[in-house]
Amino acid sequence: MHVTIDGYGGDPVRLADEELVRDLLERYPSEIGMTKIAPPHVVRYVGAKPQDWGVSGFVLIAESHISVHTFPERGYVWVDIFSCKEFEADTAIQGIQDCFGLDRFETNTLDRGLLEYPHEVRGAAAVADEERQQVATGLYAAAGRGQPG
Repeated sequence: MHVTIDGYGGDPVRLADEELVRDLLERYPSEIGMTKIAPPHVVRYVGAKPQDWGVSGFVLIAESHISVHTFPERGYVWVDIFSCKEFEADTAIQGIQDCFGLDRFETNTLDRGLLEYPHEVRGAAAVADEERQQVATGLYAAAGRGQPG
């Protein structure tokens, strides 16, 4: 499943905030039922057109990736959520709208890359929970701490 969100009329202060984007990418995967597998990478970008500066970031998730690109001077944000399993698109979209204070947005949803996951969100939740447990167990074992508890 691939959801794109083109947001307009966002709060320029929020759109310019690198820490807000980093925090979003840190917490957002678990909020939409995904498994973060690496820390977010966030940078401030200034291009040839002064009004096109912004903050860009992405986070790798077990299911694929999430990316965010902001344009504070224009009040825009573009977000891609790409996953090999289905998720609640409305919840994901609302999270982005709330985070950046968007007045309006356009979205596109494509069914892509659905592998062994069930094709409905409820069925996929059990698979995601099991994967989270495996990731947590592996992280604890790698750190020499035994089982999480």
